[in-house]
Amino acid sequence: MLYGEERQQKIVSYVEENGRASVLELCQKFEVSESTIRRDLKELEEMKMLRRQHGGAIAKESVTFEPTFSEKSIRFLSEKKAIAKYAVQFIQEGDSILIDSGTTTKPLVDEIKKLSQLTVVTNSVVFAKELENYPNLEVIVPGGKLRTETLALVGPLTELCLSNLHFDKAFIATNGLDLNEGLTTPNLTEAATKRKMIEQSKQVIVMTDHSKFQRISFAKFGMIDQIDHCITTEGAPTDILVELQKRGVEVHTVTAQEDD
Repeated sequence: MLYGEERQQKIVSYVEENGRASVLELCQKFEVSESTIRRDLKELEEMKMLRRQHGGAIAKESVTFEPTFSEKSIRFLSEKKAIAKYAVQFIQEGDSILIDSGTTTKPLVDEIKKLSQLTVVTNSVVFAKELENYPNLEVIVPGGKLRTETLALVGPLTELCLSNLHFDKAFIATNGLDLNEGLTTPNLTEAATKRKMIEQSKQVIVMTDHSKFQRISFAKFGMIDQIDHCITTEGAPTDILVELQKRGVEVHTVTAQEDD
């Protein structure tokens, strides 16, 4: 049994790692009563360590907070790989696809290397570099300003290039997915580029690990009704997934495998 202060510290760590946690989940993990957890969450919110919500709590961080690409790439890696293995099934020979820069979309690059007669547009300099030795794929990189935080090309020039292209499928990454606020990301310029990607695509496929649900970042770039498919993993809040389906989004939940 943990003492109160130690338990509260571990609660904060758990919520930050997972993005959110329910009261029931915390009760089971720390083996204390519901009233104890609710009191802990109230005190932690007063100390500005997290934010309470109906039935639990979510991580407390600035809406403009953004980890670096390398920092994000190691988070929930097994989930991201499982999402990519599922996402590649949507791609057909002859498709023109867009792969948004992001650590959740990054594993999809490995999955498409074995395909052929595929046109791939990406604003990620990392993805473009990985695909340089695959003549079976036609790779197009729009111009633009390089954001060092995400290693993505963004801005007016990127949007101008994208406005002259049309995609069968766009595979989009997001920092937050909320039923009311839609898809969000910390940077205004990157949000505008993502918005253009969605506008130019017949199908929008959002790839997101469970930690992005019920998170809201600074800049909005998409509405729930613009999403055709959402691929995520076990751990995503069931009530949110059910509501997404009610709103016309096809939800696909995959199982992450442990890394070797």
